[in-house]
Amino acid sequence: MDMVQLGRSIRALRLRRRWRQLDLANAARVGRTVIARIERGLGDTVPLRKLEAVAHALGARLDLRLNWNGEALDRVLDAAHARLVDVMVGRLRAAGWEVATEATFMIRGERGSVDVLAWHPLTRVLLLIEVKSVVPDVQAMLAALDRKVRLGRGIALDRGWTPAQVGTLLVIGASRTSRRRVESLAATFDAAFPDRGNVVRHWLKAPSAELPLRGLLFLSFGQEVTTRHRASTRARSRAA
Repeated sequence: MDMVQLGRSIRALRLRRRWRQLDLANAARVGRTVIARIERGLGDTVPLRKLEAVAHALGARLDLRLNWNGEALDRVLDAAHARLVDVMVGRLRAAGWEVATEATFMIRGERGSVDVLAWHPLTRVLLLIEVKSVVPDVQAMLAALDRKVRLGRGIALDRGWTPAQVGTLLVIGASRTSRRRVESLAATFDAAFPDRGNVVRHWLKAPSAELPLRGLLFLSFGQEVTTRHRASTRARSRAA
């Protein structure tokens, strides 16, 4: 991120609103010196959460991108995403769910795909699962998920399922960075995904059409694999 360009952009948006630095600081709930540092091109000395607060106060969105070896980073992220999907599918099938991954749909001209589409035949509950290896652009993700929920019953009917209820689950790769990101947008995530942790795990084992899930679950990238590896290692040791 070019901090000089960021500072010029923040200043331009501030002046467009005819705000003083103090006005922007009050709107973002930061000190005026924070605004001054950002506008001087010293944004790298300001905590990320404060940069985001300043951008939001101006009606803007901070877009932080990480580049590494051309497209190599995309392949790393795809591999992490695939591991999370694999772990999630294993858990669901063990709990009696029917599962489809990358389930595509085209309904009334709207098309897309669902990372994991899960159907519980005993309760007739449909679960739409978004899997993210990192916390994405939150507003764009919520808009996309809202569209899928709206089309959820149609997506299910195309597969011969007649849902009594449609639930949603956001699965995020567990990391300190992701947890901090969620905490920094606590009000947004709490409103969209009030069910967390053990509540989600228990619901997946015993879903209820009367209490649809709106959950968020942090999932370790390699926990299941590590457990299986250790078990096989102990088995080989006993055999030896």
